[in-house]
Amino acid sequence: MGFPLVPSRSDSPTQTMVFRGLNAVELLDVRVKAGARELQLQLAEAVIGSDPACDLHLEDGAVSRRHCSVQLDEAGVRVKDLGSKNGTRLGDARIIEAVWEPGQTLTVGATKLTLELGKQPTEVPLAPTNHFGPVYGASVSMRALFAALERAAKADTTVLITGETGTGKDLVARALHEASSRREEPFVVCDCSALSAGVVEAELFGHTRGAFSGAGEAREGLFQAAHRGTLFLDEVGELPADLQPKLLRALESKKVRPLGSTSEVNVDVRVLAATHRDLHGAVKKKTFREDLFFRLAVIEVRVPALRERREDLPLLVEQLLAQRTPKLALTDLPANALKLLSAYAWPGNVRELRNVVERLVVTKRLEDLGQGPMALKGWHEARAEALSKFELDYVQRALLQANGNLAAAARALGVSRQLVHQLVTRHGLAHD
Repeated sequence: MGFPLVPSRSDSPTQTMVFRGLNAVELLDVRVKAGARELQLQLAEAVIGSDPACDLHLEDGAVSRRHCSVQLDEAGVRVKDLGSKNGTRLGDARIIEAVWEPGQTLTVGATKLTLELGKQPTEVPLAPTNHFGPVYGASVSMRALFAALERAAKADTTVLITGETGTGKDLVARALHEASSRREEPFVVCDCSALSAGVVEAELFGHTRGAFSGAGEAREGLFQAAHRGTLFLDEVGELPADLQPKLLRALESKKVRPLGSTSEVNVDVRVLAATHRDLHGAVKKKTFREDLFFRLAVIEVRVPALRERREDLPLLVEQLLAQRTPKLALTDLPANALKLLSAYAWPGNVRELRNVVERLVVTKRLEDLGQGPMALKGWHEARAEALSKFELDYVQRALLQANGNLAAAARALGVSRQLVHQLVTRHGLAHD
């Protein structure tokens, strides 16, 4: 099954992307403005919210910590509500997901956001292929990632791979190693989240005999095991604070000192690191060392979430089926399977997709997906949730128009003051 490498043009009045053949895309300079604050949009999803770690931080008590996201795609500027408490409004309409056009006002909490178009577009290189090693995708965001990975593979420096859980950061790391000059040497993995704080140092740097209770013999660490090859530090954001300066020292000196030893050992290792955590935010909160972050992120790449590139889903499913023995094709799936898979948000990303496809192959029944992660909520639960969101949005608008006065809001809605008071109490809204 073939997939076009250049996406079809959008009918959107605002064309945010101009393709320069197969090898580059020109991104319009689009900025989200909130008063004096602004955010320049890129291919990566940007989050707006009250959490200081958000890409656009809003000091607004009515804004959720992660309120909504905005992103450039082939359709224009796409905005998505992220399950915010008070909702996201585009013009007069409350939206879950929509294309945001210049001239429209986006309202989050009590904050009004607008789009501003600049005159300096940014050219982003694109790989002319739909894969980098075992990592597949024909979307613009993935081809931009592949182009960045091709450049990183030629450099012998540290790379920080970010992205949500399940996006395939480990596959990216291995693909980088296989495309590098160290491909014939060891690829060693250290899962920082799976080791207790007391053993991480010994695992990384090794130890001498008797260095601690239970150390019956000397053992080399993962740095030494990866000598001349690549050391992959998975979930590096979980690294204990007291070990961070020791890792920084090892990266800068290219030497490690095993626990219990007074001498250092030279190591020739390329380090790749990955995390699902927001290390930029962790640096701001001083829970992750800034100097170590900059040493790890000499090159930083982000693996997009599957919901950001749903156009890749048929290609990914096709590849997952082709990996089976015997090989299968899309025609081996039940009818309407791809439509159902494309309508799902995939919080578990490609890892979850792999499990669901496996289940479909075994059961060959779409109905069985209703017992797993793709299950719909029960009618009563879903109805109650939708009603609660409606109440919150409707009463909040009435209170804003009535300047917080319950009686005036009740008159505007044509209901009793007591009902408005009950709704305000239920949803924790401010009022006079």
